[in-house]
Amino acid sequence: MNTSIKSRLALMNFLEFAVWGAYLTCMGNYIFVTFGKELIPWFFAIQGIVSIFMPALMGIVADKWIQPQRLLGLCHLAAGAAMLCCWWMGEGGNPSASIFITMYTISVAFYMPTIALANTTAFTLLKKNGLDTVKDFPPIRVLGTVGFIATMWIVNCAYLDHGSFGFTFGENDFKFQYTHMQFFVSGLLSLVLFAYCLTLPECKIEQKSNTSLADSLGLSAFKLFKQKKMALFFIFSALLGMCLQVTNGYATPFITSFKGSSDAAVASSFAANNATLLSSISQISEALCILMIPFFLKRYGIKVVMLMSMFAWVFRFGFFGIGNPAMPGVLLFILSCIVYGVAFDFFNVSGGIFVDQECAPSVKASAQGLFMMMTNGVGATVGTLAAGKVVNMLCHEENGFMMGDWQTCWFIFATFALIVGVSFALVFKPEKK
Repeated sequence: MNTSIKSRLALMNFLEFAVWGAYLTCMGNYIFVTFGKELIPWFFAIQGIVSIFMPALMGIVADKWIQPQRLLGLCHLAAGAAMLCCWWMGEGGNPSASIFITMYTISVAFYMPTIALANTTAFTLLKKNGLDTVKDFPPIRVLGTVGFIATMWIVNCAYLDHGSFGFTFGENDFKFQYTHMQFFVSGLLSLVLFAYCLTLPECKIEQKSNTSLADSLGLSAFKLFKQKKMALFFIFSALLGMCLQVTNGYATPFITSFKGSSDAAVASSFAANNATLLSSISQISEALCILMIPFFLKRYGIKVVMLMSMFAWVFRFGFFGIGNPAMPGVLLFILSCIVYGVAFDFFNVSGGIFVDQECAPSVKASAQGLFMMMTNGVGATVGTLAAGKVVNMLCHEENGFMMGDWQTCWFIFATFALIVGVSFALVFKPEKK
């Protein structure tokens, strides 16, 4: 039974992040070509804006009325349908920006809560079957990263040209990574996950006889801010969350911009023509780093693990600033992708485990939603819009590519991550267990 439930949760995580991987890292190229560089930060900021309230709201619903695995499926039904509408509008070749953004907003509004709901479902079913969340969750979560990588590779290599479907690693303007077909892949997988969620075991809602007004409204998770340790944790979660979507939004436009270089070796390089595939090294690193989390959490605790994440962001941005797609500069791009695994996982995954351990069972879904709100909501929104201001100030459109002083952009982002890391080291002092 234990092996069976772990396998089923692994498949759930595979589909959960495959939905996101289909468009998250390559959407910037499509937006730039279709709507212009000014809208890139807004598309990624939308994910943050809806994450300010939707994960917390859905967490309340999951704690009180609808079992988390059922709500997970319903959210994917809505997200998938809206994402397929984005694909359908792209079929016309000239989608209305306002309608496209509206459907995209609806899709991500229902997708973003599913990350926390998937965590809650996994933690609940693992405990129900007598398993250890710190030991058994990371190997399950790693399948989510595998799913993310799988769809990144598909949209990087697949192309659709005049009704002819195929795969190529060469230069091809009809690759899914440059077109609306990435949204088709995402929407279809969301509907598959909706159907799969109907088969998952029950996660019964904990009933409480005597409840306060805050409990009744599902606001109990916000009481965690009364604890200094948790308040600092959530504040720094928001600050670090400002880094989360920067490379998702700008890594592929940045790498692709080298196709416009006057240096033929750089312009024709494999990396410049396969930005999404190169970026997938980040997710491969992420998959490996997830498996190291139990060791580092038990050995060093949440503070050291989060510090490692913060300083990894410094290197993530810094390596982009001094690298290029040709040899030997591409090795720095690869190093940037490798450290991303530490930057993302040691914060996001270990943070979810930390929140689960620190919260009462009756507010676990709400607390996961609150964590999502601070990171992918408040933090990601502010960070994405601020990054957009920096990039739009220093870069410009030139022959269909986003050219400019990218190096200064990356160094600014690296400096911010360094300041956050040093501040966290000085003020966050959780008790040792």
